[in-house]
Amino acid sequence: MLMTEQLIQWLGTFGADEDGGVTRLLYTPSWKEAQEALAGKMEELGLAVRYDDAGNLCGRLQGTDGSGTCILTGSHVDTVQRGGKYDGAYGIVAGITALSRLREQYGMPRKTIEVVAFCEEEGSRFPYNYWGSTFMTGSATYKDVEQALDPQGVPLIQAMKQAGFGPGSHGQGPRSDVKAFVELHVEQGAILEQEGRSIGIVEQIVGLQRYTIRVQGEANHAGTTPMAYRRDAARAASAMIMAIMDRTEELGAPLVATVGQMELHPNTPNVIPGKATFTLDVRHPDGGRLEEACDSLLHMVRYEARKRGVDVSTERWMNVAPIGMDAGLTGMIEDICIDQGRSYRRMPSGAGHDAQIFASHCKTAMVFVPSRQGISHSPLEYTEPGHLEEGVQVLTELLRRLAY
Repeated sequence: MLMTEQLIQWLGTFGADEDGGVTRLLYTPSWKEAQEALAGKMEELGLAVRYDDAGNLCGRLQGTDGSGTCILTGSHVDTVQRGGKYDGAYGIVAGITALSRLREQYGMPRKTIEVVAFCEEEGSRFPYNYWGSTFMTGSATYKDVEQALDPQGVPLIQAMKQAGFGPGSHGQGPRSDVKAFVELHVEQGAILEQEGRSIGIVEQIVGLQRYTIRVQGEANHAGTTPMAYRRDAARAASAMIMAIMDRTEELGAPLVATVGQMELHPNTPNVIPGKATFTLDVRHPDGGRLEEACDSLLHMVRYEARKRGVDVSTERWMNVAPIGMDAGLTGMIEDICIDQGRSYRRMPSGAGHDAQIFASHCKTAMVFVPSRQGISHSPLEYTEPGHLEEGVQVLTELLRRLAY
């Protein structure tokens, strides 16, 4: 029997970092080696393998009904810088494992099943997320990524072609044959572990808005400018951030807000910063509540700017609406958990996933397994083998009910 943990450790050797993490950025050598290794593993287990023009890899178990449609499962092969071995990878190897077990036990399915290793989800190399799933669903085209550059100035389109992909490279563009998509994933949070549950049934994926906030003050000498005369952009930005966090706590869970990046200019020890730029990430599972919260937080930003005599501008550059998973599939997963005697809970996902892209195009479901201490995007990311196996068994039975 295939062991999911062993496959995860094997896949983690492609792009392995010295500290135990993994770095597989889109279209880099480690990324390509991982996709090629997965293609070999799929073929070894009897799946028909093909790439699409963006570099998404699929392994197919052909159905007998001749409908021309398929049920898809899988996740993304790319990682963040120094990420963990489980994020994305688990959904891929779990899908391979499930298809292998189904083929061995039941033979060929009535409906076609495929496992996919999406080329990209994280946005770690280029400033564009979900390129794999948006390309496959037709939600994005090459035009949407033609301006995307990595930190070294390499265009995404150029990197794609250098890796052997791009328009017409494999004769596989966007697809309309996927009738259901199921993504199995580590939770990346601590709820399941804290509650002692082995399965999370995702009901919706939270909405997300991201902003860049630019604070313009006045650069001046650090020693000769009295405190009362300063237009210190760093001090104003700090006050804005504290106001954002305080207001977020007042509004209450499940709202979360994060300032994850900040830059000062001129960024010199003896100069009062004249400019500060920071990002704001806000998430909530209710679209209306998310919009209201963002309005409130930006009001706090403008209030602090007036109070401290600085100018401020805000730019929203990401706006992803919350999206629900298919109620029928969600109910089927719950029935499977009950039949298999597994502890579970229904829950939202606080992170974005490829499932949210597919949910607008076909019936979509998402299943979580616990993450130790909720740690993810880190070399310390870990899920116990027993929990990995429970997730695979739920996925396998779901695919059996859908395809056989």
